[in-house]
Amino acid sequence: MDPIKCQHEVSLITTLLRDVHMSHGAVFNATALKNTTRVVVRRTESEGMSFLTKTLPALGKALDRALSGGEPLDGRALGFSTQDATKLPIFMGEFFRMVLASDGSVTPGFSPVAPNTIGIKVLRQVLYLFYKYKLPYSSSDEQKVIRAFIETERDLGAVDATLGKIRECIDFNVEKRLGPYGQDYMANTFRKTGMDSTCIVLRARLALRRVLAGVDLYDIYPSHGPGVVSTKETAWGKYVWRRVNERITALYPYDAFFCASMSAVCDNYKDFSQVLSTAVPAQVILVPKDSRGPRLISCEPVDNQWIQQGIRKVLYQRVESHDLTRGNVFFTNQTANRIGAQVGSIDGHYATLDLKEASDRVSLELVRLLFPEELLPFLECCRSCETVLPNGEVLPLRKFAPMGSALCFPIMALTIWALLDAIALDQYTHERILVYGDDVIVPTAFAEDAITVLEMFGLKVNHQKSCTKGLFRESCGMDAYRGIDVTPVKIKTVWSNQPSPEVFLSYVAYANAMWDAGHLECYELIVGWLTSKYWPIANKDMLNSPVSLSRIPVQSRGPCPVRYNPSLQRREYKALEYVPMKVTRVLPGWIMLLRYFVEVAETPTETHSDDGGIRAPHSVSQYTIRNMGKLIARWR
Repeated sequence: MDPIKCQHEVSLITTLLRDVHMSHGAVFNATALKNTTRVVVRRTESEGMSFLTKTLPALGKALDRALSGGEPLDGRALGFSTQDATKLPIFMGEFFRMVLASDGSVTPGFSPVAPNTIGIKVLRQVLYLFYKYKLPYSSSDEQKVIRAFIETERDLGAVDATLGKIRECIDFNVEKRLGPYGQDYMANTFRKTGMDSTCIVLRARLALRRVLAGVDLYDIYPSHGPGVVSTKETAWGKYVWRRVNERITALYPYDAFFCASMSAVCDNYKDFSQVLSTAVPAQVILVPKDSRGPRLISCEPVDNQWIQQGIRKVLYQRVESHDLTRGNVFFTNQTANRIGAQVGSIDGHYATLDLKEASDRVSLELVRLLFPEELLPFLECCRSCETVLPNGEVLPLRKFAPMGSALCFPIMALTIWALLDAIALDQYTHERILVYGDDVIVPTAFAEDAITVLEMFGLKVNHQKSCTKGLFRESCGMDAYRGIDVTPVKIKTVWSNQPSPEVFLSYVAYANAMWDAGHLECYELIVGWLTSKYWPIANKDMLNSPVSLSRIPVQSRGPCPVRYNPSLQRREYKALEYVPMKVTRVLPGWIMLLRYFVEVAETPTETHSDDGGIRAPHSVSQYTIRNMGKLIARWR
């Protein structure tokens, strides 16, 4: 980004520094504020936005590694001038001295109470402010992500060869012979053999068999996902079947799973011959992630996605309710992992593990090795066997499912849990394994074994982001040190002077987060930007809604217009709200009935709105266009 275009970003971080000075002037005095601000402005002018999005976060990561018992921080190695006879940077040095010793390691006898914790919170807020900033990325960044995706496929070839050898050593009939005492028998065997891959596989299989016993993957309610599909159908076009893979219909007949009823089948049987049965591949797309580069998503064909969503719902319900996995494996709630990270940071008894490219490293062969055989045909029939890269090349997939498949998340989480559970030889360890996708929490004494077994089966642990030592922990958006939440506010959306619903909603949220964090000048600055482009904006005293500000500054354009509504006998305010874009498409009746069964029948026909009124029932002829909408000023 051109330095001239960095004025909003520089303004925000320098305002944040003034907030730090106002709150902690005894440590960060006027001279320190002046010098630090000068460094930010100078280096941003010379290095561009990379100073804010890459250089400062790199220093933040070095701080986190030091806090988690890793290598000491070395400011000079990261491009910062250091204080005399120390490795600590001069930049924000007043706070680094509060936290780290001169050699860059954690100060002995560090206390979780102020002022030390203040130092960590301040440093992490300043250093990570623009870490997630969604700047445009270059073609080289795109190629780097695509090459990593292809390289992972090559790595899985070696993994599959190893798994094939394990398969040759396994007697799959042992599960039937062992009966209900299988887990105890395999636990004793494991104690004798140690990290034996065959024994681990058998224990993991037994665990998954117990969890998934009786699951009927034929008894599903399919649905569509919210995202795009490789076959390019629109939101309403997804319900008009033009192609259904014959691998799917072999298990999920077209008339039973793709039609509204048998009457629909009778009325439209002449059209069946026009529905193609050939399979189409998934398609790789790159979506904005942050300044480090894009995120790679492999969009599924619409027929695959339809069945995947149905299977996903069945797996979610079973896993979150089964005695073995309830409280250990989560799909819809990150609270347990967040609490686990905070508790683990108090005394270090729990470690947080972060898996790198986890969704791309769960191979199909590993799923075949671990999951019950009777479920595999259902899981595989809706799996994409290949994907099309942006250059048009078709890449065969060894992974079970890339990110983009509705089954990626549940199968990945169950695979990770089963492998870890297989080497958990006591109830204490079993109960303290927490898995949310690729965020894993385990007892610290168990962490080394957990890392070993995950990497033994082709998964890759990100050692830089995993916290197994020290007292810093991070999981599912919770950053904690000694029980204190030190999670910073991270700006993701780039400010635009052109009105934009995304910018408006994002910056209202950032302003409120700054208010909650006590950064009042930052709050005033962001609100000033908002009120100069958008008006009227409610505050929470008027309307307690997601698009309300904590308060409206005095120097802004004033409060929202207000009126008294005699019909409703209440005061109303005129304020902006986000209205998603909707289109109306009237399709043949049987198609709309299918959509009704999928989207409406299981939900109430009337729901209460934020202002206490009643919304109209959902219409099967209206479709919400994802990520498209407008801001409208309404009386509420």
